[in-house]
Amino acid sequence: MKPLRRPYLWLGAWLLAVLVVCVASLTPPPPMELPRHGDKVEHFLAYALLAASAVQVFRPGRLLWIVGIGLVLMGVGLEFAQGALTETRMADPADAVANATGVLAGLLTARTRMRDLLLRRGG
Repeated sequence: MKPLRRPYLWLGAWLLAVLVVCVASLTPPPPMELPRHGDKVEHFLAYALLAASAVQVFRPGRLLWIVGIGLVLMGVGLEFAQGALTETRMADPADAVANATGVLAGLLTARTRMRDLLLRRGG
């Protein structure tokens, strides 16, 4: 992990965000109408935020790559779980692609000046 002032607080917040995505993926969706393919944007943004947040908590290198791969696998696993375990959701390979693309976009923040934003802000 990065040398943050409160590393376990930030790690806990990140893990809570991962849990929220998992729960939201397996519970009935809210009754609202989205534009066509609007859910793909939601998937992309959720996973991009998870990955970009991981960049803030974890040092660049092997662990960050493991976290990124884990997020991709989580997205794929949740799609399978939606098809197998729920009656209100369905598995969609395009959602898994949106998740993986979001993870990649979030991890790419490690190549920008934003990679240490939390560290610079005294996190």
